[in-house]
Amino acid sequence: MFKKLTFLLGFSALVWACNSQQPTENNTPEQAVASAVTFYGDKITEDGAVAATEIPAKLQNADSAQMKVKAKIVQACKAKGCWMTIDLGNNKTMRVSFKDYGFFVPKDSDGKEAIFEGVIRKEKVSVESLKHFAEDAGKSKEEIEKITQAEDSFVFEASGVIIKG
Repeated sequence: MFKKLTFLLGFSALVWACNSQQPTENNTPEQAVASAVTFYGDKITEDGAVAATEIPAKLQNADSAQMKVKAKIVQACKAKGCWMTIDLGNNKTMRVSFKDYGFFVPKDSDGKEAIFEGVIRKEKVSVESLKHFAEDAGKSKEEIEKITQAEDSFVFEASGVIIKG
């Protein structure tokens, strides 16, 4: 009995010691923030990212473009994290999907800052797609049934995403 108790106490101390994290003198607030950065898809950098509010002006004379954008995530898909919407300003949002459905973002990304790179296009989003997105977002059946017209929209297909926070 004494051997079992000694083993159990020793094992517990070992588990506790292995799981405790000792602060180091080198940890700074900047390093703590850097550790809260997560990459999805292709590994990209923040260099050259434009604010999402600049998108309408940048696509005024083009139907598509390769871009790197920085924006606040308004909402991530609650079903799988297979898309996110970002704030364009002026009460407008843009849906961001992920290249070849090759990666997803966390479903709880709402409100976090994102940097993403890929191709943006102007296109008409069908009623069927809008209803599907509303369902993924957790909208009520009544809200979904109110969707009756296609929308002209910017659509972004990201090859890589950075999420901060």
